[in-house]
Amino acid sequence: MTKTAESAQPDGRSTRWNDHKEQRKARILDAALDAVNEGGADVGVQQIAERADVPRSVVYRIFKDRADLDEQLRVRILEMMMTDLTPTLTPQGTVGEAISRAVETYLQWIVKYPRLHHFLGKGSPSTRATGSKVVTGTKTAIAVQLGNLLGAILASRGKSSKMAEPLAFGVIGLVDVSVNRWLSQPGSDVTSAELAEFLGRSIWQVLDGNLRSIGVDITLSTPIADL
Repeated sequence: MTKTAESAQPDGRSTRWNDHKEQRKARILDAALDAVNEGGADVGVQQIAERADVPRSVVYRIFKDRADLDEQLRVRILEMMMTDLTPTLTPQGTVGEAISRAVETYLQWIVKYPRLHHFLGKGSPSTRATGSKVVTGTKTAIAVQLGNLLGAILASRGKSSKMAEPLAFGVIGLVDVSVNRWLSQPGSDVTSAELAEFLGRSIWQVLDGNLRSIGVDITLSTPIADL
């Protein structure tokens, strides 16, 4: 075998090390998720390392720094959240049912995992989030998907779809700001059910008002299949 052929062969030791590293990385991220879910965003690297049963130094060999750990933890949290939320992004039933299902699913996840949701926006004390790329990217992807749906509805009725994306981003922004404000006030008299009702009504009014202004008339009882 020539040297060139030898160099093309995978190094078994390197492969085993990479597999071992990935396993440790997954264990650390699982430990970090559990620690934040139980104790909040103030959890330290030492606590995470102990929960993962690895030395603290190993955490910093696998992650560049705390900011890297936090961002990859956000990826894990968002994957967890989107497992529940993604099915609602393919609407079914009537328009009203589709809106209610999406809002209620999102709020149920937040009520179940408030500390994880808080971490998505704030991060740990040493690396407060100032614009997480993965969080921003996820919100953008959801808004783009909604925009595509609205654009298809408009196009099917012979209308220009140029306002579909601004309308979609406006709806996502409404939900995001309202929910974050509600979560920042633990003593709020507004229940999750009342917030869900407010969001569902507000989303519909924003959609209905803007669609009517360009000549598209649908109702909450309109079947999604008809759109």
